[in-house]
Amino acid sequence: MDASSVAIGDDPPALRAACRSGALGGITAGLAMGRVQANLVILPQALAFEFLLFCQRNPKPCPIVDVTDIGDPEPARIAPGADLRTDLPRYRIWRDGVLDGEATDISDLWRDDFVGFLIGCSFTFENALRAAGLPLRHIERGSNVPMYVTDIACAPAGRFAGPMVVSMRPVPRRRTVTAVEITGDYPRAHGAPVHVGDPAAIGIGDLDRPDFGDAVPVDADEVPMFWACGVTPQAVIMNSRPDIAITHAPGHMFIADLADQELRG
Repeated sequence: MDASSVAIGDDPPALRAACRSGALGGITAGLAMGRVQANLVILPQALAFEFLLFCQRNPKPCPIVDVTDIGDPEPARIAPGADLRTDLPRYRIWRDGVLDGEATDISDLWRDDFVGFLIGCSFTFENALRAAGLPLRHIERGSNVPMYVTDIACAPAGRFAGPMVVSMRPVPRRRTVTAVEITGDYPRAHGAPVHVGDPAAIGIGDLDRPDFGDAVPVDADEVPMFWACGVTPQAVIMNSRPDIAITHAPGHMFIADLADQELRG
């Protein structure tokens, strides 16, 4: 079931309960407007410090919102009572850097040495963009936001290294400054865009062929704007090949109790 067909409203606990029950298995774009959404990376404790250092060195694609205690699936600081094993619509399981499948419940995979990282998501600032009258093409079309692997290298940390992933939203040419100003107020949700304009300048060959998510049209009076994306760790996992990692499926985010304003700079 996709997000548009779930009549739950914007209540984060209800949305998480819908994920837990299997009633919500689709993308979360357009849900819980005004609340924080987060990317997820789960790694063994032995890799947690290196990954935390990677996030510290790459705050645009990997702004930390919360880190769980070792072996504890509850992100208590941003969603008390939530469970990272069940409360996302869809997960990806990675073994040695290779996608080994997807799941809607990872309880049977959970380990006592796992650490969960919740990373800021650009879905968080979309309520502010919408309030300013800026278009959100992927929400208008009921699709996922398009995401692309770029040739922008992240700063390495230990074994973690790889390219930055970006999300793209078309913005009317006359409103680009507004979009920069609005999103720049949300540094823990990726902040201002990393690039505006020609996609080839950051290594994107074809906007109609995103690496993750769904393509959306860019009209003649619009400019493609690119924000650092929390799917970056998945590209890094493919490059760095940890023995086990679990992430959200792109666009299938964790919905926290925090108001979006709490991630403003």
